[in-house]
Amino acid sequence: MAKEGVEKAEETEQMIEKEAVKEPAEGGGGSHRLGDAQEMRAVVLAGFGGLNKLRVTRKAMPEPQDGELKIRVKACGLNFIDLMVRQGNIDNPPKTPLVPGFECSGIVEALGDSVKGFEIGDRVMAFVNYNAWAEVVCTPVEFVYKIPDDMSFSEAAAFPVNFVTAYMMLFEVANLREGMSVLVHSAGGGVGQAVAQLCSTVPNVTVFGTASTFKHEAIKDSVTHLFDRNADYVQEVKRISAEGVDIVLDCLCGDNTGKGLGLLKPLGTYILYGSSNMVTGETKSFFSFAKSWWQVEKVNPIKLYEENKVIAGFSLLNLLFKQGRAGLIRGVVDKLIGLYNQKKVKPVVDSLWALEERQH
Repeated sequence: MAKEGVEKAEETEQMIEKEAVKEPAEGGGGSHRLGDAQEMRAVVLAGFGGLNKLRVTRKAMPEPQDGELKIRVKACGLNFIDLMVRQGNIDNPPKTPLVPGFECSGIVEALGDSVKGFEIGDRVMAFVNYNAWAEVVCTPVEFVYKIPDDMSFSEAAAFPVNFVTAYMMLFEVANLREGMSVLVHSAGGGVGQAVAQLCSTVPNVTVFGTASTFKHEAIKDSVTHLFDRNADYVQEVKRISAEGVDIVLDCLCGDNTGKGLGLLKPLGTYILYGSSNMVTGETKSFFSFAKSWWQVEKVNPIKLYEENKVIAGFSLLNLLFKQGRAGLIRGVVDKLIGLYNQKKVKPVVDSLWALEERQH
């Protein structure tokens, strides 16, 4: 049985347009028994590079270890970080072959020892440290969350990375409050749309957004002022708000870093949470990486002090898997599910794909 695919980030769509092909969002359901070994299907990245490095293959079925849940995957997310992984455009990439994917939703199929609070049959969403693009995953219980009865599996798979990232940046790092203004790049992407929805939960927040023109129609109602991603957004923002903005959320990097810092009001916060300008083709480009890095304005701490500005970085996956903040993230997920139940936020699922469609 084919599973649902989920939201593609805006930047990923731009890459796919250039390549004239589509990438997978997820795998299928079911398992197979060959001899005495039970197997499953998974999308395997054979080596870093283009789409031809991805294959749907059979792998041994994982079983939960102590403290883990085994989840029959119904949907999994495709995010821009997955494109970065495919190209090897991340720090200390794991060795290939590997199964990509960091988030999924599904049904609890088995419990490891010492697992409490979950039962077989529970509908859940989860963070996974790779391996999400498969029919079955095992992940520690601290990364798993029950989902509301009316949330679909495809919505649940589009929820964790995008909404937790947006919430953490806005409320934990930048302390968004009534009357503030926010500039978000790639406003049509998964995180960008989550940012706009969360900003609408706070009174009188002005949202400035940049996005590709073909995205404008879909997001125009959620963003106060929308600009084309290739336009001179600095001048456009200053024309509307001469003082600038309180928060800049930058997933582009490169010369946008200096522009973002320049747009900050006193006591404003600039947050870097990605570097998509370093990706300009199907495979890793040293030239693109070097150019983007060179364009980053060198930050002078004394200037930050004099101008009363804050610069920060945010990596959800590092916070989860390297820095041990799963407890903090669980509290954020609880708040987000509350907002979902109140109909104040809702994941936007761009398109659905079966696992095998990665090859077309």
